[in-house]
Amino acid sequence: MHDPMSLEYQVTARGPATSFGCHRLEEFGLDPTLVHANHGAYGAVPRPVRDAQRAIQDELRANPCGFFRSAYPDRIRHAAKRVAEFLGGEPGDWVFVENATAATNAVVASLDLAAGDEVLTTDQVYGAVRKAIAYRCKRIGAHLVEAAIPMPVSAPEDIFAAVAGAASRRTQLVVLDFVSSPCGIVFPATELCSHFRTLGVPVFLDGAHAPGNIDVDVTALGSDYFAGNAHKWLCAPQGAGLLWCSAEQQRNLAPLVISHGYGLGYTQSFDWPGTHDPSAWLSVPAAIDFHQVNGGTDLRQRNRDVAFAAAEHLAAEFDCPLVAPRAMLSAMATLRLPLAGQLRFEQLEALQLAMQLDHGVVVSLTSAGGASWLRLSAAIYTDTADLIEAGRKVLSAPGLNDG
Repeated sequence: MHDPMSLEYQVTARGPATSFGCHRLEEFGLDPTLVHANHGAYGAVPRPVRDAQRAIQDELRANPCGFFRSAYPDRIRHAAKRVAEFLGGEPGDWVFVENATAATNAVVASLDLAAGDEVLTTDQVYGAVRKAIAYRCKRIGAHLVEAAIPMPVSAPEDIFAAVAGAASRRTQLVVLDFVSSPCGIVFPATELCSHFRTLGVPVFLDGAHAPGNIDVDVTALGSDYFAGNAHKWLCAPQGAGLLWCSAEQQRNLAPLVISHGYGLGYTQSFDWPGTHDPSAWLSVPAAIDFHQVNGGTDLRQRNRDVAFAAAEHLAAEFDCPLVAPRAMLSAMATLRLPLAGQLRFEQLEALQLAMQLDHGVVVSLTSAGGASWLRLSAAIYTDTADLIEAGRKVLSAPGLNDG
């Protein structure tokens, strides 16, 4: 009989994968008529992890009272233990949230801000994170400050100088990307966290794109808070967000939903937000197993190589600069669109939709730093040729090449 505490057996029994590319699409339930080059947006869930989630849901529905009252407290802590083993830190420092945006809202809402205080971030910040910070600041009379990242980025020092130079004596929190969402740039997170720690300013590290994409040891990063999404590169079910908090900050951090666990400690306050479907959270161990079975560190490097090879090819073919050097890119590689200026949000959305409906490619288009950009994501089910095909269709779109 299998241990009901964990469903890893459903993944490891499949054995290690020997190849990658579009023949793996069926395993993820993805439409084979499309070129999927935007894994970074919402991820994709492979069959073994879907099976694990379904088994958890069946167990819950068979005896809801028994599951929530007896099984769930240990199961959620077991899942946190697996996250700690994979990303570093202690199990008691990890809790689950719906996504990195929810984690950001919890941290920002717990800040003891006063009128005139500043929260520092960059113009690469994820849109929802920007809105969460701005909302909190507006209610209190504090200020959101955005450091402008020079693009294309030539070296990590460019980002460090921009962020460090935008801080002031009023800065109460720094919100940094680990891997930026708009353009996939890997920030010099460790160096920035160390800098602000010497100044006594806490750092929230938005690692939404980090787990399963780049190597992570949360204790070595030196941040006060770290948020990640397991449903992106780790291929857990959507709704599996992660939040790590240093021991010194835990007493001040509360979940957005105050429920029965509030007042009983950091983990208990987050573990029970009320009656909900926790199957996405409890499926994270299965997702970690799937990731490791498929190569772990080697898989992360493989995806990084695929993304860069495609972007480098397209950059040469269309004379479009990359957003950053290879060392600052992960499984997302980004090129500037051949335009003199930048497209509006509505134009980008329309172009993305046209690419899918008319050309069968799913990509991410965004504007930042006065230009518009094409972001390509490499995953288990994509290879270099897929990304080159997707990129060519975008970069050859009528009206784009005006130079």
